[in-house]
Amino acid sequence: MGWNSWDCYGTTVTEDEVVANAEFMAERLAPYGWDTVVVDIQWYEPTARAGGYNADAPLVLDAYGRPQPAPNRFPSAAGGRGFAPLAARVHDLGLRFGLHIMRGIPRRAVAANLPVLGTAYRAGDVADRASTCPWNPDNYGLDHTHPGARAYYESLAGMFAEWGVDYVKADDMLVPYHEAEIAALSRALRATGRPMALSLSPGTGLAVERIDHLREYAHLWRVSDDLWDRWEDVYAQFERMARWAPLSGPDGWADADMLPLGRIGIRAERGTDRASRLTWDEQRTLMTLWCVSRSPLMFGGDLPTSDPRTIDLLTNADVLAVLKHSRGNRQERRDGDLVIWTAEATDREARYLAVFAVGDHPLDLDLPLPAGTHAVDLWTGENAPSAVTLPAHGSALYRVT
Repeated sequence: MGWNSWDCYGTTVTEDEVVANAEFMAERLAPYGWDTVVVDIQWYEPTARAGGYNADAPLVLDAYGRPQPAPNRFPSAAGGRGFAPLAARVHDLGLRFGLHIMRGIPRRAVAANLPVLGTAYRAGDVADRASTCPWNPDNYGLDHTHPGARAYYESLAGMFAEWGVDYVKADDMLVPYHEAEIAALSRALRATGRPMALSLSPGTGLAVERIDHLREYAHLWRVSDDLWDRWEDVYAQFERMARWAPLSGPDGWADADMLPLGRIGIRAERGTDRASRLTWDEQRTLMTLWCVSRSPLMFGGDLPTSDPRTIDLLTNADVLAVLKHSRGNRQERRDGDLVIWTAEATDREARYLAVFAVGDHPLDLDLPLPAGTHAVDLWTGENAPSAVTLPAHGSALYRVT
């Protein structure tokens, strides 16, 4: 459960903006379990702009081809200090610090043929120039038949450990599935001795048959491309999470992607400065599906400037209890525009029932409650009636005892 800079600031987030969100999280969200602050893509790009990537950008690298925070955006990184000062500031707030990386090695490091730390190899020796990302021009993949590829990831992971990183979001990993890259990066992170969660992206078309490899090497993995504030994006996650939720658990979590809620688009990849275009019913449906399917929660809006109602959506302790303390989470039924999910509380004292109207019209529903049970709506705190009318794209979440 955390905050990620992508939906609001894209490639351009600054240190002050990260700190402002961290301070807000520590004060308002941490009591509810929110604990991680993630700096997303291109923190090493001093000329980054909203709405795309610069070709052959002047990435900030160290002498060993490892990306460094751009000092014009992260002043505390000046003098080779990297993210250590910012991570320490986040840790002082009682939170965890995370960052985004692209798969492989920077093309600029290859062009300069920089040395790989601790080896006689050079960047040009370990790069796979035929392995590129279709949407980002920063990196080449690594040639994992060469021992220097492992050494490069080990040097990168060691630097992250020195900085105090707790969470690594590794991009361009899953489609196509870069099995050797995933294993090499995971092993390098583990070898540091510092616990660092590994998140893999993006995942549209990711096959459930990869589950054993994913569980072995990652903590969470995306099951879609970027999700934005459009109902069609939320709707598409119902089918995906129905496949993946039964496979999620402490060995690894299927990630339905970030929460494009609150104030987003400030300097983002897509759209202009705005409040989330999802209706309030759609926003509550998103939160209900993510919690009942036990997806990780990464909020994408700017916390200090988001609507108070949005913050209320993130701090409903009864709803978040479903995320944290349930098992057997599954889609029980899908019938036209009606979707039903169930789960069991881990203390076995209750069951959870989520009902969704995913069509464009309200839906009348007799609640499927066994005789002799009592249900409470976790969003409102009210006792559940025997029948409800769900608004279009709306939902309800009940605790049944």
